[in-house]
Amino acid sequence: MDTHVVIMAGGIGSRLWPVSTPDMPKQFMDVLGVGKSLIQMTVERFGSICPMEKFWVVTSEKYVGIVKEQLPGIPADNILAEPEPRNTAPCIAYACWKIAKRHPDANIVVTPSDAVVFERQRFAEDISKALEFTENSGNIVTVGITPTRPETGYGYIHAENAVEGQICKVMKFKEKPDLQTARSYLASGGFFWNAGIFVWNVRTINAQLRKFAPQIAGIMDQLSESFYTANEKDELGRLFPQCEKISIDYAVMEKSEDIYLIPDNLGWSDLGSWGTVKEHVPVDSDANVAVGGDVRMFGCRNCIVHNDSKGIAVIEGLDGYIVAKKGDNILVCRLSEEQHIKEFSELKR
Repeated sequence: MDTHVVIMAGGIGSRLWPVSTPDMPKQFMDVLGVGKSLIQMTVERFGSICPMEKFWVVTSEKYVGIVKEQLPGIPADNILAEPEPRNTAPCIAYACWKIAKRHPDANIVVTPSDAVVFERQRFAEDISKALEFTENSGNIVTVGITPTRPETGYGYIHAENAVEGQICKVMKFKEKPDLQTARSYLASGGFFWNAGIFVWNVRTINAQLRKFAPQIAGIMDQLSESFYTANEKDELGRLFPQCEKISIDYAVMEKSEDIYLIPDNLGWSDLGSWGTVKEHVPVDSDANVAVGGDVRMFGCRNCIVHNDSKGIAVIEGLDGYIVAKKGDNILVCRLSEEQHIKEFSELKR
């Protein structure tokens, strides 16, 4: 099996401001304080799936240097630089068309770069099952996470009679729900968080995009004429911005009849907020979390403090707060208001 892994690494992680910024977004940060960035942990997670020369990273032009520094084992030609963000469908199409040029029988896993999976062995087993299922079929397999709470920040996948670790047919993709709907999903069962991890062979994704996103497929056909030549960068800069700006979920997953799910409880998180980071870092006896440098809390409860400096962070008397510092920027915000962090950081008074 000719297996390749495509890592999408172009996001800016604005909900983890100020630690995650457009200059150094969360996928390149040691968010959990474990000595590795999220993208490095992603590569490790797929280490048993394929060799490093078959890893691909699609990212922004301005992050290419960071990717090379953090992932020196990935060939430079496999780091694909988007001239501008066009959402996940064009990102995925670019990588898959380029892989197909030299690997017409490739079987591909597409994954975000900024999530964590704590059940790594089970995850590797699930991905291997999915790859076997898609190698010689026209089907797509997506990974569904067994929900542990009524989460409104994730899309859902509906698959009745699903059994953990077994591939089953998808009934429908669901948009991010309101709280009442999320609670009903959890109560009824058969609904899974959409982790944004997809498995297919190159022929399948080519056919699916031609059927459901022909504008993007047509541009990729033009662009592919320049692949692996000196003209590729110029042609990419000319053609890629013309792609429709659309997610792979909207472009293909919600329309196709060929989608399957492998559901599991993998200890997965997209670490999309300070609250989710807090869930995955050891807490002290007062339910506080400290990440980074020297953090000293007194009379605090239910707080997360991230200190990226060599100096001391002293926090006293807070209950249910986020305190985060990076460079000249500081955030002090109630955990209950973290959904507003993006607008707080952009708002000028």
